[in-house]
Amino acid sequence: MKEKKITLVTPAQIQRLRRTIPDWKIASAELSRQFNFENFYETMAFVNAVAWIANQQDHHPDLAVTYNKCIVNFSTHSVGGLSEKDFECARQVDELLWK
Repeated sequence: MKEKKITLVTPAQIQRLRRTIPDWKIASAELSRQFNFENFYETMAFVNAVAWIANQQDHHPDLAVTYNKCIVNFSTHSVGGLSEKDFECARQVDELLWK
């Protein structure tokens, strides 16, 4: 199976795709969102779930982890900005919190 070529998204695509992840910020060619938790255990469970998504998608975010928070940043370094894959991975991370 041939992999789809990853390319930068256009400004029009960004406007369309950002509707699927309204809680994420776009700055400096990356998607960013802070997630807050009650304790370290919940934070680490979330981090492990994000790692699983990243591994499945072969697209790995930058994470900043503290006791009760995790900041997730997606960007496609190989194209120097945002790709559709960043938005898809962000959407899947959001789904971790749906109850």
